[in-house]
Formats: sequence, C-alpha cells, structure tokens
Amino acid sequence: MSLTIALLLALLLPLLLASMVLLPASRQVGLSLAPWAALPGLLLAIAAPEATLVELPWLLLGSRFAIDDTGRLFLLFSTLLWLAAGFYARGYLASDPRRHVFTAFFLLSLSGNLAVCLAQDVASFYLAFALMTFAAYGLVVHERHAEAQRAGRIYLIMAVLGEAALLAGLLLLAASAQTHLLPEVTRSAATDAPLLAYALLFVGFGVKAGVPCLHMWLPLAHPVAPTPASAVLSGAMIKAGLLGWLRFLPLGDVAVPALGALMLSLGLFATFFGVAIGLLQRQPKTLLAYSSISQMGFMTLAVGAGLLLPEAWPALLPAVGLYALQHSLAKGALFLGLGVAQRYSRQGWLIAGLLLPALALAGAPFTSGALAKSELKTALSGLPGFWPELLASALPLAAVGTGLLMSRFLLMIPYGSQRVEVDSGERGDHRVKLLLPWLALLAAMLVLAWMLADAGTVAVVLSSQGLQSAIWPAALAAFVAYAVWRAGWRGPAIPPGDVLVWLEQAATLPRIPAAPRRQSKNALTTALLAVSRIRRLEEALRSWPLAGALWLLALVALATALLAT
Repeated sequence: MSLTIALLLALLLPLLLASMVLLPASRQVGLSLAPWAALPGLLLAIAAPEATLVELPWLLLGSRFAIDDTGRLFLLFSTLLWLAAGFYARGYLASDPRRHVFTAFFLLSLSGNLAVCLAQDVASFYLAFALMTFAAYGLVVHERHAEAQRAGRIYLIMAVLGEAALLAGLLLLAASAQTHLLPEVTRSAATDAPLLAYALLFVGFGVKAGVPCLHMWLPLAHPVAPTPASAVLSGAMIKAGLLGWLRFLPLGDVAVPALGALMLSLGLFATFFGVAIGLLQRQPKTLLAYSSISQMGFMTLAVGAGLLLPEAWPALLPAVGLYALQHSLAKGALFLGLGVAQRYSRQGWLIAGLLLPALALAGAPFTSGALAKSELKTALSGLPGFWPELLASALPLAAVGTGLLMSRFLLMIPYGSQRVEVDSGERGDHRVKLLLPWLALLAAMLVLAWMLADAGTVAVVLSSQGLQSAIWPAALAAFVAYAVWRAGWRGPAIPPGDVLVWLEQAATLPRIPAAPRRQSKNALTTALLAVSRIRRLEEALRSWPLAGALWLLALVALATALLAT
C-alpha cells in the first residue's frame, strides 16, 4: 500500500500543484512548492524495490505502473533534470508576470513525462505521452512573440501528426496481441503484428526523438522557449520518443530487417546532419537543438541495430540507457549554463563550467561521453554485413563533428550573451537561484554515469587504447576549430528549421490563376474572409481561460468515456 501511495504521489503531485498555481487563492503556495514536484519521482527511482508493480483496475482500461530497469534509469535522469530546471525557473522567471502560466504547463509536462517512464499499459502510456506533448506547447509559446507563435504552430502540427501515427500504431499492436498490457503486448505481437504498426510507431515516436525529416519543430522550439523549458525539452522529453521505441518495438524478440536498416541509416545520417546544419547557425540555443538531433542519431542507430540483430539487444540496451543518461544531463547543463551566461555575462569560471558538458558530449577522455560512446561502439561491433566496418569509420568522424559543434557553441557565447541587469539588492539572490541548480546538475553529470557503468566499460575507457581512441577526435576537433576561429570564417547561415523553411518558400511561390478575372476576385474575397475568421478564432483560443477550459473539458470527456467502457 505504501508503495502504491508513493507511486501515485509521484504522478499526481505535479497535477495537484498545477491546479494550485492556476487558482489565485493558492497560487503563491503552488509556486513555492512547484520546484519540488519531481522529488517523489526521484525517490521512487532510487529507493523502489526491484520489479515493483502497481495495478489500478479502476483507471482507464485497467492501468499498470511498474519500476523496471529501463523505466528506473529514464525516471532517474528525467527527475534530476526536471528538479534542476524547476529550481532554475524560480530564479529565471522571478520577474515574469506570467510565470504562473509557465509553471502550470511545466508541471503538466512533468506529470506526463514521469507517467511515460512508469506506464506499463498502452492506454496509460498514450495518455501520458499526449499530456506531455500538448502541455509542452505552452512552454514553447510562453514568450508570445512572433517567432514563438510560429514555432508553436509548427510544434503543434508535428505533434498532432505524430500523435495520430502513434495512436494508430498502438491500436494495431494491441489488436494483434489481444492485450494492452506491457510487456505482453510487445511479446505477443512480435510475430503477428503487421509491419505497418511498427512503421507507425517509428514515425509517432520519431517526431519526439527528432529523426531527420521529422525534426523540424525542434530547432524552432528550443530557441524561443525559456531556458529551463529548453533544458527539459532537449534533455528529458525528447527521450520519451526513445523510451517509446524501447517499450513497443520487438527489440530482442524478432528481427524487423527493413525497419532496422532504415533506423540505422537515418540514425547515422542524423549524427552528421545535426552537426553540418548546427555549425551554420547563429544562435547558441539553435545550435544546441541541432546537437540534440545529432546525439539522438546515435541512439536511433542503436535501436535500429537491435531490430536488425535481436541477439545483440542485451548488449545494446544498457549502452542506449547510458547514452541517454549522459546526453540528458550534459545537454541540460549546457542549456542552464547558457542561461547563466546570458544573464550575467561571460566569465572564465562560467566557460570552464560549460566546457565540462561540452567535452562529455564530444566523448573526450575521462568524461561520461567517453563511457557512453565506448559501450555503444562495442555493442554495435557484432552487426552483420558491412555495418561494423562502416560504423567503425563513421562514428569517430561523428565524434569529431560533435567536438566542432561544441567548440562553435563555446565561441558563440560572447556574441549571444545579453547581460540582464537587476536591482543590486536582488542580483545576488537571483544569481544563486540560477547557479545552484546548474552546479548540482553538473555534479550529477560528472559522477552518475561512472557509478552506473559496468566495470568492463570503465576498464576499457581508462586503458591506453581507450584513451587514444578518445583523444584523437577531440584533439582534431580542437585543432580545426582553432584554425577556423583564427581565420575568422563563419560560413553561410542556414535558418532554423532548414527543410521546413525551404518548403515554406516553395509553397509561397507566385502562381498564375487559371480562373477568369471576376471569379478570381470572388475567390480572393472568399479566401480573405475565411482567413479573417480563422484569425479571430485563433485570437479567441489564445485566451488562457478559454483554452484551459477546453483542454480540461476534453480530458474529462476522455476519462469519462474510458471509465464507462
């Protein structure tokens, strides 16, 4: 019973605090407690017994929540990042009159993210994933300027398309397995599920994971969102797509060669694509967004390898988990540190603090990134055909690219910094509220991966051969970055969204009307009237009370329908 209460507290506390924040009478109490909302989830990840299972037959179609090894790891690094970002947001948004709106969306997204880590049935997983996805829209558009509104529209379009594909894939999978419970649904459907179901799941979760051609929302959303939101979007919520693949694809059970080869190819492409486009950005947060696309490529190709060679999955799974952990903490530390730099200008100690997660992402010696990359390369070495030779050559080059990207990021900080002045009596307090969460996340990044990695991987990384294989990509990246910096070359600029921008430009090319002139005028008048009505409707829906009421009404209707079945 106590464990059931602890699990329900971890899931429901963010929702309770969100309702308190939205009510004026309890707003201040809710805002003061909001940074602690992820703490029960962290304690659950640390202290819950192995193979913990809680069943709630009265919820949805009969919900099941559990702490397995994979969920525990994702819950651990997700709650660490949400805690750091929550405390960071308290100082970052201290003077924002709409911080209660941001906090409400932040808590709703947190609740969905934690439930995704714990859910062990299709209905609960999908509801949690949808809650996290759509609540994050409020984080993206919080600043309400034109760029934020555009990023929010693109995010919402991609989210709806991804949710549609995800729902269809989950329904096909559950129908094939004749159950909605995990892991039974994956195991039972492994031999009978149609390839279409797995393809839909790949697309649905791939939108969140930033797979190339499904990534367009990511470099638009990260730069416009407040820094604590960017940290959890890139560090925690993007991993929900990876976790969805781990939960619902038949990894380790049967081979799906076509999808496995596709994911391997797209993952390898993403590692270079994110670097190439990221190097041509002008804003540091946009660069970090493309870095996330590149880093998620490593995890995508690992999942593809598991679909191509099921017997390799026992070695690939811990490698994927370790890579997800180190990327989550390192990327969160980069975003939070960048926010500190933008608020309080560039200083030597601050650049040194940012250098630590940058080196980790690049896989430099003695970092968590070296651990993750070494374990992943070892697990990928047993693939059939040409893949081992290709990956053995490509992955070190991708590490060089990551090093260049991180060098570019560190050099961009002086140009992107905008010192924010606060009253002298408040400056020290605000600085502490930003610095402490960032330093705590840095400390977790430095020690946690070493604590969780197996002894064999640690020995390989610290051996002379392991040090040599990690040193030369970092050294080469540093040399090239220094040469480019000395030459003053910045390269051409590619706008955030890359492919999306080109598609938008193509869509706005002038067209020759085929209809007669009078009919064109009538059509133009009708179109302008329709656009005017759509804009008025959009302005009405932007009102928080109306949008919030419609959202809550939809949730209540969905819950009522599910409970009635």
